[in-house]
Amino acid sequence: MTKKIYTKIIGTGRCIPPKVVKNEYFLDYEFYDPSTRKPFEKSNEEIVTKFQEITNIVERCWAGDDQMNSDLATIAVKDACDSAGIDPETLDFIIFGHNFGDVHPDQTCVDTLPGLANRVKRNLDIKNPACICHDVISGCPGWTQGMIVADAYIRSETFKRGVVIGSDTLSRVSDPHDRDSMIFSDGAGATIVEAVASDEPVGILAHSSRSDCNPYANLLTFGKSLNPDFEGEDLYIKMAGHRLYVYALSHVPGVVKDSLDKAGLHLKDVKKVLIHQANEKMDEAILKGVFKLYKEKEIPAGIMPMSIEKLGNSSTATVPTLLDIVAKGDMEGQQINKGDYIVLCSVGAGMNINSIVYKWD
Repeated sequence: MTKKIYTKIIGTGRCIPPKVVKNEYFLDYEFYDPSTRKPFEKSNEEIVTKFQEITNIVERCWAGDDQMNSDLATIAVKDACDSAGIDPETLDFIIFGHNFGDVHPDQTCVDTLPGLANRVKRNLDIKNPACICHDVISGCPGWTQGMIVADAYIRSETFKRGVVIGSDTLSRVSDPHDRDSMIFSDGAGATIVEAVASDEPVGILAHSSRSDCNPYANLLTFGKSLNPDFEGEDLYIKMAGHRLYVYALSHVPGVVKDSLDKAGLHLKDVKKVLIHQANEKMDEAILKGVFKLYKEKEIPAGIMPMSIEKLGNSSTATVPTLLDIVAKGDMEGQQINKGDYIVLCSVGAGMNINSIVYKWD
């Protein structure tokens, strides 16, 4: 039997920033109603309590003032290289999934020159000019999209080994007068991927994607602060939360099923579903939607590990960070074993969805 080339994860890494911000931190904020652009009549205690009930976010981590997004990513890549037992100099490519570049702590100016993948290569002091670098901007699914690109590189035998990064510092593009600022956090995750020749399917088995740019391209945008008197001309991330919620519930389950169909698997074969950590109730509803497509009523306990309670929504970093936590046995009651089929899924930017089916080896 002729062996086929598959894309295998040989190492994972993460960077959880040092600044822990609990929900109580926001009790002194002045939140504005997005529909009226006036302060809410509700108390902050009520707003924060309701927020926690809906999202299950209790705390989140923010980057230190001396850390940029590319710095977090560099730490995650070093961790992944150590996990894989490889020298960064052996990497053929660096793919960096992010959304806002390196944002300085005192401004929301997006800095993407040079590209962040190039900055990571510089930070790692990789000398090899054949190690290519490029960024992927695809909303929260930046890392899953990067993994799909890496799979194409490897299956085409263009490259043999690389790293895919998901890293963002959303705290620096959050409007302090917007309730959604409580959702966002900072972090980085990275995976070392490598070509393996195998008689049996292993690593990335299949994937499915969709982008609904019309009419959903305006669900996540940049805009001015909700407070019309807020000083400065900075722009902040703006999210049509309810419409995003409806979009995700309507379309993510079908993309997950399509990826499993392509892999020739049934939902019952799946041991873990690692999904973008945006809102715990939303993720639970998405998972129920997947099981409903298979007419399955019972959802196995522990099939969907959650990190959002302590880490918040770090956009492109949520899935690779969660993968690293679970793969290294750092989450109580969660593990991935040899031969397990897992789903890696993300939805974001109001219009992009990816689902990857992976066989752990």
